[in-house]
This record gives sequence, structure tokens and C-alpha cells, in this order.
Amino acid sequence: MDEITENARMAALTLVLEGIRAADPYRAVKSFLSLRDGELLLGGEKSLPVKGRVYVVGGGKATGGMAKAAEEVLGELVAGGVISVPEELAPKVSGELSRVEVVGATHPRASEKSVEAGRRIVEVARKAGEGDIVLALISGGGSALMEYPAEGVSIEDIGEVSIQLMKAGADIFELNTVRKHLSRFKGGWLAKHAYPATVVTLMISDVVGDRMDTIASGPTVPDPTTFRDAYRVLERHGLLDKAPRSVVEYIEKGLKGLVPETPKPGDPVFERVHNHIVASNILSLKAMEKKAKSLGYSTLVLTSMLEGEAREVGKVAAALAREVPRTGHPLEAPAVILAGGETTVTVRGQGKGGRNQELALSAAIKIRGLRGVAIAAVGSDGRDGPTDAAGAVVDGYTVEKALEMGVNPDDYLDNNDSYGFFSLVGGHVKTGYTGTNVNDFLVIVVEKGAGEAPRKN
Repeated sequence: MDEITENARMAALTLVLEGIRAADPYRAVKSFLSLRDGELLLGGEKSLPVKGRVYVVGGGKATGGMAKAAEEVLGELVAGGVISVPEELAPKVSGELSRVEVVGATHPRASEKSVEAGRRIVEVARKAGEGDIVLALISGGGSALMEYPAEGVSIEDIGEVSIQLMKAGADIFELNTVRKHLSRFKGGWLAKHAYPATVVTLMISDVVGDRMDTIASGPTVPDPTTFRDAYRVLERHGLLDKAPRSVVEYIEKGLKGLVPETPKPGDPVFERVHNHIVASNILSLKAMEKKAKSLGYSTLVLTSMLEGEAREVGKVAAALAREVPRTGHPLEAPAVILAGGETTVTVRGQGKGGRNQELALSAAIKIRGLRGVAIAAVGSDGRDGPTDAAGAVVDGYTVEKALEMGVNPDDYLDNNDSYGFFSLVGGHVKTGYTGTNVNDFLVIVVEKGAGEAPRKN
């Protein structure tokens, strides 16, 4: 490998780590939340007087770090609270907190442990009075880790209809429309339980587009959907006769007005609610852009809403990497092009991998022979699919190396075995569990002087 290709790889990995650092839950809350002269400062712009007690609640894969920061900022003002984290993280998180209790619950499928967490959080919220503040810390995974099912609906039935909807092709918005109407926690209900206390919600977004009502199903955000919408989702996906009976019956009660709707926009309970996103894909991309500029690169942030089939997105990433040295578009080299979001993989083979590794493998095939170019695709949570890798970094020599080893990249791509490919050829990015999740990062680096290298036959 030549020097400028090595430089491109190092730059790509440096920028990935910068994106993860920017999404660190502890750092994000410490940067956003502060206390001055008896007032809570939010992002340096909004201030709220602290007249009574502060209760900390919430849940998600990154909520432990968020709660640690909140305790440090607020100190003795924290009167207590409950957060829910994945059960495997609970012992570590509990050891870092002194005022907030920790419940270990299950993810990605909710269980009775999740219900226990939801009930305890609701109890704390209801205990808060008019002069108190409920600080809700929400991150990805919170939808499964915190639940308080509607009366007559079991957590097993909610899990069953969720799986049925996903298998039927329902998107996240349809899924949440149904789940919110089976819950007394999601879809603004937590805010209602806390009223008339002031609610400050800090969120780390793992949702493409950062819709607050979708992050952990929006427990403190007004719900614009209705029981009618939930019924139509089940109808559209042919589940009215297949979903658990309790689910359909409860939604039908909602249609008849026999059970209450989720809190809607304009409800007075939201007059005292302050919702803020403290870490997200676009915020990480901006931090990565700033870092790239400091390293001397011209930069372009394409989008934080990248979606599509991973191998097809990989071809687009490769096309951009090839375009810069050839025409100087969309940037003159040295250049960094950044994007984020969440792609998908249609599994047809028997191999092992993840969306970022598959994207990188697809891109590697298309940039074969380019020197001074590198492409990294990495999941910010440190886990890409059912593997121990966060993603992969490739360059114009990746395919050449594979072929020299007798490894055909097309065969591995066809078999959805990107993990197997990078295990043999090299290129895995392994960060370990990062403690945060703001979707995925795509980094394209093109060094000055990049271009076609002599190809080995």
C-alpha cells in the first residue's frame, strides 16, 4: 500500500472516532446541561428556575452515561429517580450512580422486566409536584426497555404484534402508531403522568430524520396519531385477524371512545415540557466535518438521512470517490465526503455480516485500483449486525489483496458474507460497544494526488 492510501485510511478512521466521540452520552449531556444561580441552563439558551426537587427518569442503551452526567451537574438537587438500561449493562451503570436507581430490562424485545421499569418510572413521575422538575433521559432502545401496557394488554401481546408488523413490512412510524396505542407510557403519556411538574427531556436520536415522536416512541412528545390510524395499520397489513385478540379489542375500544386517546398536540400537559436532542447523526457529522477541515480537507456533508440497500449505497459511495480525482466534483482533493443514516440488507445468502460491512465490501469492488482513496462505513454503537465489528474501511487495494489470497469478493458479497471477507482480508473496524447510538457513518476520503494505480493482473 502506498503512503497516500495509508493517509486516506487513517483520516477515515480518525473521522469515524470523532463522530462517535461527539455522540458520547456523558459528554453530550455535560455539554448541554448546566446549573447557574439556581437555574437549569439548557444548551446555553433556555433557563428554568429550580424551585423544588429534580427527579431523573428514562431509558435506553445510552441512558447510563446520560444519568451519570446529570448527577454530576445537578448534585444534591437530584431527589431520586429510576432509569432502565439493558440488563447486561445494569451492574456497571448502577455502580456509577449514587442517587438514581437502575433497572436492567430486555432489548430488543420488551419483557416483564421492561414493564417493571416502566411502572417504576411512572411512579416517580406521578410523585413530582408542580414546583418539581422531571429530567427524562431518552436514547435508542428505550422503546423496548420501558413499557407500561394499557389495561388488558400484556407485554407478550405487544411483542407479538410488533413482530407481526415488522414481518409484514411495516415501517417504524406504522409500528409506533400501534405501539403507542397499546401503552400508558409511550406517545406522550409519560409527560401526562408527570403533569403539573416541569419535564425536561434530553434525547440521543437513533432515528433517521430525528423525529422526536419516534425516538423511544416519544414518551414526552405529543402524539399526532389516533386509534383510527392504529386500526388502519393493522388492516393495511392484514393483521386484524392475526394479531393477538387483546390488541385488536383494545384498539376497537379506542375507536368507540371507551379508553383514552394518547395526549395530542395542544394538550395543556405539554406547556411545561421541554424536549431537546443532545446527540444525533447530523450533530456527529458536523463534528466530523469540523475535524476534517482542521486536517486540511475540503468537506461536504451529503445527508444524515441515508437509506437504501447497503450494496447499492456502496456503489454510490464508490462513484463519488472515483469522481473527485477525475473531475474535481463535488470537491477538489484533498476531500472528505460525509453521510449518515441507516441502510438495509436483503439477505439472500448464508453468510454473516452487517449493513456497514456489506456497504464497504460493495464499495471496495468498485474502487479497485484507485490509490489515495478510502471509504469507511461504521455503526456508531460499535455493533454491525450480529457481529463484533462496527463496520469496515476499504481502499483501492482491498480487492487486489483479496484476489492475491484467492478470495473472490463478488462471491462473498453474493453470500452476504462481508464479515467472512474482512476476517480474511483485513479492514474490520472494531471499536467495542460505544455506549451510544446515532445510526451509521459513511466517510469518503480522497487525497491530493489520488488516481489510478497500476493494476496487477
